[in-house]
Amino acid sequence: MIRSKEARRRAVYVAQILGVTGAYYLSGRLGLTRQVVVDGAVVTPLWPPTGISLAALLYFGARIWPGIALGALFTVSAIGDAFTWSRMGIVLGNTLAPLAAYALLRKVGFRNELARLRDGVCLVFLGAFAGMLVSATAGSVMLLLDGKVPSGRFWLVWASWWAGDAMGVLVVTPVLLVLRRVRRPRLDERWAEACVLAVAVVLAGLISTRSSLSMIYLVFPVIIWAALRFQLPGSAPCALVVSVLAIMAGTDSLGPFAGHTLMEIMINLTVLNACVALTALLLGAIVAEHQNIRRETEHAVVELEALVEQLAPLPGPPSGRYDDGPPGAPR
Repeated sequence: MIRSKEARRRAVYVAQILGVTGAYYLSGRLGLTRQVVVDGAVVTPLWPPTGISLAALLYFGARIWPGIALGALFTVSAIGDAFTWSRMGIVLGNTLAPLAAYALLRKVGFRNELARLRDGVCLVFLGAFAGMLVSATAGSVMLLLDGKVPSGRFWLVWASWWAGDAMGVLVVTPVLLVLRRVRRPRLDERWAEACVLAVAVVLAGLISTRSSLSMIYLVFPVIIWAALRFQLPGSAPCALVVSVLAIMAGTDSLGPFAGHTLMEIMINLTVLNACVALTALLLGAIVAEHQNIRRETEHAVVELEALVEQLAPLPGPPSGRYDDGPPGAPR
C-alpha cells in the first residue's frame, strides 16, 4: 500500500511536469506567431509562457520548476538552429523569473483567489513588474554578449522583452487562477447577460483595434461592466480577448496602429494591454473584496441577532412580589 501510494504520487508529479512543459511549449509557439524582431532579438508584445509558469507555481508549488525549465528549453531551441551558451542563459532566465515572482508573492501572503485588492496589487507589481526583470535582464545580456544586440540598443531590447513577459503575467495568470472557481452556470438572467457580454467584448475589441478612428477607449466600458457584474472570472477573460485582438491588429499594422514604426506599435500595445489588464484585475479584485465584506457583515449580523435572542429574558407571567393583592387583604 505504501509503495502504491508513493508510485501514484510520483506518477502525478511526472504528469504535472509534462503538462507544464507541454503548456509552456504550445503557448510559446502560439506567442511566436506574432513575434517581432528588435535589433536581432525576437520579442513578443505578449509572452503567454510567463503567465502559465507563474500560475503553475501558484497551483503546484516550486517543485514544478523542471516543467518550466524543459518548456523554456524546447521553446528556445525551436527559435534557431544552433543551441548556444546565450540560449542556455535565456532558458535559465526564463526559469528563474517566474520562480522569483512566486517567491515574492508567497513572501507577502498572496492568495490565489484574487479576492482582495492587495492580491491584485501584489500580482501587478511583484509578480509581473518585479519578477520579470530577471528574464528581461538575463535574455538581453546574453544577446549582448553574443553580439546579436548592439550596445546602443540594449535598453530598447530590454524594455521590449520585459514588457512582453510582464504582459504575459498580467493577462494570462489571472485567467488561469480563476479557472478553479469556474462552475457550470445556471440558465438564468446572468447566463444571458454573460452571453451578451461575450459578444460585446469581441465587437468592441474588433472595432477599437481595427478602426482608423482611434477608438481604443471603447473597450474600457466593457471591461468595467465585466468586473462589476462578474468580478475577475468575467473581467480576466475579457482582458485576454482584448489583448489578443490588439496584438493581432498591431503586428499587422491595422487600425490605429497603421502608419507607425515598430517601436511605436510596441509601445502602444504595451500601454494598451497594461491598462486593460490593470483595469480588469484591480477593479475585479475591489468588487470581490467588497462583496466578501458585505457577506461577512451579514453573517455577523445574523450571529448577533441569535446571541441577543439567547440573552434576552424569556417572556412569562408578571411577578407578584409587589402585588398589593385584592382590597382588604392583609398587608
